[in-house]
Amino acid sequence: MSHPFEGLPTTPTAEELVDKAFSRASRAGGAKDGNEAQQSMLMTASNIASDNMENVVTTWPTIDDLDPFYIELADAVIGESYPADNDPGIDALKQHLSEISWAADKVVEIRQEYESRVARGDIDTARKLRKQAFARIADVVEEVEDNLAAVSTAHNALKDIPDIRPDEPAIVVAGYPNVGKSSFVNRVTRADNEIASYPFTTTQIRVGHFEDQRIRYQLVDTPGLLDRPPEDRNEIESQAVSALEHLADAVLVFIDPSGECGYPLADQLELRNDIEARFDVPVLTIANKSDLSTDVEADYYMSVTENDNVDTVLQAAIDAVDYEIELPFDE
Repeated sequence: MSHPFEGLPTTPTAEELVDKAFSRASRAGGAKDGNEAQQSMLMTASNIASDNMENVVTTWPTIDDLDPFYIELADAVIGESYPADNDPGIDALKQHLSEISWAADKVVEIRQEYESRVARGDIDTARKLRKQAFARIADVVEEVEDNLAAVSTAHNALKDIPDIRPDEPAIVVAGYPNVGKSSFVNRVTRADNEIASYPFTTTQIRVGHFEDQRIRYQLVDTPGLLDRPPEDRNEIESQAVSALEHLADAVLVFIDPSGECGYPLADQLELRNDIEARFDVPVLTIANKSDLSTDVEADYYMSVTENDNVDTVLQAAIDAVDYEIELPFDE
């Protein structure tokens, strides 16, 4: 299973759609004579234009059926993609898709309006009517030119979002930079950690996996989001944090009491307090670098570099998640 926006086909431009529809129609008409050629051209152009636009719409997942994590995340990503839009988030995408769906239906209506008239008229009338229909089809496709471009923009932004699975338990790792988060994720997860970027951050997030009691857990380290005070996040980043609220089953906030990370302990604890207030899941305070200092009140002390108490912290996270596998039968 991958994320719901992976594998979306490329969205054609309006110009590409018109060119494809009319060039295919020309080939179809060349294989026939008289009115039948004009009918074939009309049918082919209409089908190519309407089917391709309908395909743009139907290949997108139904937004309202997505997990809240992906709805929030997509809203943030698309908001960054449509900065000039009045309503720049996922509602704007839904509106663009709706307009394209309207255009697909309109092209079918045009074909239905003209096909019997093309069939009944003499050849000159049939050709004239078919040209009229082509001009109207081209107008309809061009009317949704901006909508197609916007959907393409959203697709490009969403296709590379990290593959995080809301149906698997997730432990979010938070804390200021250089407190040992990445070292911890690398230590306790498999070697195939995924590294990807949110489109709106310059830093990469890390998603590691480990198994316990046949349950696969995700460890999510989010630099650029949960590594600084809320007031330092822009609107898009704040919305991405909202997405993480839907995802997280527990949060580990790493603190470096030695101050070696370069951030005052008071600031680190304030960030921890903000996270505790925001996330409605267990939040554990983990004092890392215990070989250098334990001068802070914390739930657990460990040193990743010395491999001291790392397994205890991991087990504490598992216990905090308290995930029970759903059995495929009724008790």
